[in-house]
Amino acid sequence: MLLYNSIGPNPRVVRMFAAEKGIDLPKQEVDLRGGENRREPYLSTANPWGTLPALQLDNGQMLSEITAICEFLEELKPTPALIGSTAEQRAETRMWVRRIDLNYVENVVGGFRYAEGLKLFTGRMRLIPQAADDLKLKAAETLAWLDKQLAGRTWVCGDRMTLADIMLFVFVDFAGQVKQPFDPGLRTIGAMYERMKSRASAAA
Repeated sequence: MLLYNSIGPNPRVVRMFAAEKGIDLPKQEVDLRGGENRREPYLSTANPWGTLPALQLDNGQMLSEITAICEFLEELKPTPALIGSTAEQRAETRMWVRRIDLNYVENVVGGFRYAEGLKLFTGRMRLIPQAADDLKLKAAETLAWLDKQLAGRTWVCGDRMTLADIMLFVFVDFAGQVKQPFDPGLRTIGAMYERMKSRASAAA
């Protein structure tokens, strides 16, 4: 396998997931800042959507989208189970991943791209700078909601560390780097963040 890797939170989710699994993924670096992922040959050979990461399988097939890649790695190496070892566990993990992805991740990323990242992304995608402040506010509101929903838990899915924790940690960390730090009063989020930060995979 070969991971098309770059800076940014999306590839980091896959790297952390693979590290927790003990899967060594050879990497090919792609210059995201220089827009290598938005032009040929990346578009025709790796991912026509132009996003990162992408994973080339041993049979030559290409996968993109972080959840699809992580699902594949889970099936390739079921233990430790980071999505779930039962139908109920897998459903719970996917439910929280989707909630975090749609309501937090998308708003953090949009808020960054349309404001601090505007110069970087101009000409690469449709940008909506007038939406940036509202997206950042929505991300903050979602994080506050998550803090209440997850109170009393060690991990997002209770006593299981999962893909949901990796995704939440990576994007909370990213948000802090792009002027969207989380409220220190969110004690549950803060504790989960510190637990993930202390794991060896956080350096992946």
